[in-house]
Amino acid sequence: MADLTPNSSFSLTLRLEIPNRVGMLAHVTKAIATSGGNFGQIDLIEQTRDISIREITVDAASSDHAEMIVQAVKAVPDIKVIDVYDRTFNLHRGGKISITSRIPLKSVSDLAMAYTPGVGRICTAIAENPEEVYNLTIKRNTVAIVTDGTAVLGLGNLGPAAALPVMEGKAMLFKEFAGIDAFPICLDTQDTEKIIEAVKNIAPVFGGVNLEDIAAPRCFEIEARLRQELDIPVFHDDQHGTAIVTLAALYNALKLVQKSMGDIRIVINGAGAAGVAVARLLRKAGAEKIWMCDSKGILSTSRTDLTEEKREFAVKAQGTLAGALQGADVFIGLSAPGVLTPEMVRSMTKDPIVFAMANPIPEIQPELIKDDVAVMATGRSDYPNQINNVLAFPGVFRGALDCRAATITTTMYLEAASAIASLIKPSDLDKQHIVPSVFDERVVSAVAGAVQRAARQEGIARG
Repeated sequence: MADLTPNSSFSLTLRLEIPNRVGMLAHVTKAIATSGGNFGQIDLIEQTRDISIREITVDAASSDHAEMIVQAVKAVPDIKVIDVYDRTFNLHRGGKISITSRIPLKSVSDLAMAYTPGVGRICTAIAENPEEVYNLTIKRNTVAIVTDGTAVLGLGNLGPAAALPVMEGKAMLFKEFAGIDAFPICLDTQDTEKIIEAVKNIAPVFGGVNLEDIAAPRCFEIEARLRQELDIPVFHDDQHGTAIVTLAALYNALKLVQKSMGDIRIVINGAGAAGVAVARLLRKAGAEKIWMCDSKGILSTSRTDLTEEKREFAVKAQGTLAGALQGADVFIGLSAPGVLTPEMVRSMTKDPIVFAMANPIPEIQPELIKDDVAVMATGRSDYPNQINNVLAFPGVFRGALDCRAATITTTMYLEAASAIASLIKPSDLDKQHIVPSVFDERVVSAVAGAVQRAARQEGIARG
């Protein structure tokens, strides 16, 4: 717990009965502060001459830390803990999304047009001209979020039901940031062929497919096959969303340290779906020296245990992550907590760039190397420079849907990354500000515009 920062993922509300005497609230706040809790709102719910009922919101660093805070409050004399609410669990109760009608049904005529018998005319029109499905149904603005639950966040193979809260959250992001209607499709199979067949069978409803949390290496084949066999955009966000935002951040970080993509040596730790996709896109962007590491060390040409995707990035060098980082310019972590040490960072070249993107705990805590790096980024919202896929995927799909692109291409990724990077003005660029906020309203339109331009240039826009 000591190396974690309290955050809203572990947010509690404590309802307390406190004697109405001077200093009693101070005893409570001291107990919380001493336990390392981070205060949020303090509300007075009810008060009499003898007692006050208060609700205190506190951020913790973990479930164990939250329990420690609760016990510390319970230990304060004369304080009664009435209830403890886990705010994250409360937020998810009943699910986070719903389906609503776009039009009211207030009369018989409304019903006759929206459903039977009038809807039959619409069905006939689509049967006679299949392209009309884009004009007369939800298809043009609807995305399927498809998972098999094999790589849920950093938690591993949890299965489709446990993946559903993540997919609901993804649907919320699509709607809130890009106005896209998205729906979770959590498949109860981990068979590659069955997943491909299932997605093909539901494709008539959707204008695009967002693959999510499907483990490597199967995710590579699933995406490639679906792109070949469907005529709608298919995008694996864990791969390409991560790659786009990483590239955007690196463009601006390199401006700060005055280095060029073609001259630097990049070390990527983590050779799964995200790591491979990032490496591929960086190559397309001009990176010439990329060393990738997995749990066994550098992806070396001398190794016989590499998958096809890992062999793409095999180099002659051998050794560990620590060895790979000596003299390197950039570290990109898409791996596991705590694998990077301050000594490794100090062995890098002058003005090192560190993107420690493991979530929720990065490869190294930023506080440990704040004086040793030129630029530091993580995947967390409570540190500067959050490399977050929400900067990419809403705009990518908004652009692809609006121009009815048949597919999504590498050129679109590159243009999207450039668009994100360009939103940071030179006067605003500094070591704690290399990417825009996820709440920057310019992001989606900038990315969507870039994607549409690329689609038209490549001749794959259909509308």
